[in-house]
Amino acid sequence: MSTYNIPNQLQGLSDEEVQSSREKYGSNKIEVTHRGAFEMLLDILKEPMLILLFAISIIYVIVGNYAEALFMFVAIVAVSAISFYQDNRSKKALEELEKLNEPLSTVIRGGKIIKLPTHEIVVGDLCITEEGKMINADGRIVHSNDFSVNEASLTGESFSVFKNPEKGNNQIYSGTITVSGLAVFEVEHIGKQTKIGQIGDSIMTIKEESSPLQIQIRQFVKWMAIAGIIIFMMVWGYSYLQSGNLLSSLLNGLTMAMSVLPEEIPVAFTTFMALGAWKLMRDGIIIKRSSIVETLGSTTVICTDKTGTITENTMHLKKLYDYQSDKTFDEEAFQDSALSTLINYAMWSSEPVPFDPMEKTLHQVYVNTQQVDQRKNYELFHEYPLEGKPPMMTHLFQDINKDRIVAAKGAPEAILAVSNLSDIEKEKVRGLISAFGKEGYRVLGVAKSTFEGDNFPLKQQDFEFEFLGLVVFYDPPKKGIKEVFKHIYEAGIKVKVITGDNADTTGSIAKQAGIINTEVGINGNDLAAFTEEQLIAVADKTVLFTRMFPDAKLAVVNALKKNGEVVAMLGDGVNDGPALKAAHIGVAMGTKGTEIAKAAAALVITNDDLDKLVVAIAAGRRIYTNIKKAIQYIISIHIPIILTVSLPLFLGWIFPNIFTPVHVIFMELVMGPTCSIVYENEPMEKNTMQQAPRKLTDTFLNLRELTISIIQGIVITIGVLFSYQWMVQQGGSEEQTRAMVFTTLIFSNVLLSLVNRSFYFSIFESFNNKNKLFPVVIGLTLLLLFAILFIAPIANFFKLTSLNMTELAMSGLIALLSVLWFEIYKWFRRKRSKD
Repeated sequence: MSTYNIPNQLQGLSDEEVQSSREKYGSNKIEVTHRGAFEMLLDILKEPMLILLFAISIIYVIVGNYAEALFMFVAIVAVSAISFYQDNRSKKALEELEKLNEPLSTVIRGGKIIKLPTHEIVVGDLCITEEGKMINADGRIVHSNDFSVNEASLTGESFSVFKNPEKGNNQIYSGTITVSGLAVFEVEHIGKQTKIGQIGDSIMTIKEESSPLQIQIRQFVKWMAIAGIIIFMMVWGYSYLQSGNLLSSLLNGLTMAMSVLPEEIPVAFTTFMALGAWKLMRDGIIIKRSSIVETLGSTTVICTDKTGTITENTMHLKKLYDYQSDKTFDEEAFQDSALSTLINYAMWSSEPVPFDPMEKTLHQVYVNTQQVDQRKNYELFHEYPLEGKPPMMTHLFQDINKDRIVAAKGAPEAILAVSNLSDIEKEKVRGLISAFGKEGYRVLGVAKSTFEGDNFPLKQQDFEFEFLGLVVFYDPPKKGIKEVFKHIYEAGIKVKVITGDNADTTGSIAKQAGIINTEVGINGNDLAAFTEEQLIAVADKTVLFTRMFPDAKLAVVNALKKNGEVVAMLGDGVNDGPALKAAHIGVAMGTKGTEIAKAAAALVITNDDLDKLVVAIAAGRRIYTNIKKAIQYIISIHIPIILTVSLPLFLGWIFPNIFTPVHVIFMELVMGPTCSIVYENEPMEKNTMQQAPRKLTDTFLNLRELTISIIQGIVITIGVLFSYQWMVQQGGSEEQTRAMVFTTLIFSNVLLSLVNRSFYFSIFESFNNKNKLFPVVIGLTLLLLFAILFIAPIANFFKLTSLNMTELAMSGLIALLSVLWFEIYKWFRRKRSKD
């Protein structure tokens, strides 16, 4: 427990006490109610397609067609099973994501400090919280060190509140965030009994806002449903006038309604989003809301931090500049006695238990160079956290003799501003800082002060500081980072570097990493002088933003959004929270990210690898493209079904009811898996990440794409109706004509699903995209078709007859001509794009 500098008497609960507490008070969960299997099934049975199937089944029973009624009931089971399978896959994927989003908590149990999932915290546990961590239970502080907390989630007030073990000031609450210091608290309330848990029910009732794509798809399905109702009424009325048979006319109308209803579209959307998020999770990318997958593919700007994102975050101490001797020492000379004061104060200005890589390095250099380790003799008794523009921090230590150490470090500009140097001396040091920065080094200033009494200044800048020197770190760019940025630029995405470091260091590292247009940067303090219009223009043109603080980061993100950009913001610290929340896609680092950064973000990269964001953007583009393919396929194949059901009736052809509900539901059973399972599994096309991002405001189908789908559907209709007339001209019976039409439509459906794998590359190139589900679904479809055609009892049930080789060949030829003409369109498109 000494790692956290915590009193040894704090031992925590034993295993038996943990079990007893859990049995008495339960787990630390605010339960989110998920639909159970029965509720999911009920929701499925409320779907319009299932209601239509029930209605048709009842009519078949009434008129005595029991075989057809039984088939409809089997179809109900099949459609329900497919929907249930898809819903269950989506549900399980989302549950897995929820588990991964749960933060770990640090707890003392049996005298040991352990990390465990937050839901395992029990009443009576001793929890440790420190800077950047979210507090995950209500409790009473039993030990603290310069501890402050942000309670905005409960009070709405965004300022920090200092707390300690004293009565009346020792209560902390779940959902609040540690801003500075460290505290150990005894858990008093968990789950629904916490303050935030008591308002949790109202939070759970707030529905997540629908995404633009969800709204567009919902509108499309709504208009198709309205069209279905209108056409149903027309067919029912017309058929009744022709035949005078109410039930037969109703059956015709319901057949028409079934052919119009695109119930596959919302199922496909839900499946694509949930499974897309689940697949990304397996790649180490945690999506906190599945709908964010839709936005990923539209990303136009990536705003990235420098340290730990572009660089390795190793923070190797390369040089020390000692002001007293006016010398710069390389790491081989760190043992020089002239550096003792600088090294000492650089360490004392760091956290006693460091978690920042630079502070860990300073502690290690102190151990390696100082003869006597004084850290156990001194206690931190007052602290000024990292703050200011640019930032600095100050620590006050004292020993049992009340001897004090007042040490400060921070951005060199901040340390120089409060030091006792003359303007000429400051200018000389600034020249050194600039030279170090141009080599890509990260530079910190170090200073010391003295102070008697306990009437400490309100601000650390009010101390009288003596400038000691500079500590110079090198944090090299990550291996392969140039390739990452190359992929980002190829995808038409802009890059902005938003960092707290200075301009020289940032510019040097950015160039080494392959970031372009780094000649001009802008300082966070300068942003305040711009009007909104100027800030939008500056945010658009500038790549490097240095010495940035939370409000400045937020201002840049908002300016980019107002300029029509879709912004992905990468961050890991407490100060990144506002910008992460404001961005379209907030991206937190899973390893070095604080809990507040992860809570504010929509996406967490578990291994802090920027390349994973490129993977996520590619996945977003793939999923969006595949949704469009699925929907265009649905539209194209529904048109011939609708027109084949309606036109023979309205045109008074010899066999007006060429399709019955049995044939339409078979087509629906073929189309459902194709669009929602097969297309979801379709790999990314090879040119996807070489295209510019789509606009977030674009509709999911523009006029050109919708027109293409309609033309595809009409051409297939012409082919299907030609096969109808060809068979009639050959003297075919109703059963033979139905077999010809049905077979032509199934063949066309199979070919359409293959052709629409790409609207740019040829069908033969698409075969290189391995999708093992395509041959399975196509093979099963053709197997069922031939069973219907050539197994007499099944053929009789479908009221059709077998086809001879000439008729099958004719059917296949018509289907080929009806669908493969689109390959000529794609060839012209490829040729035009190369010219």
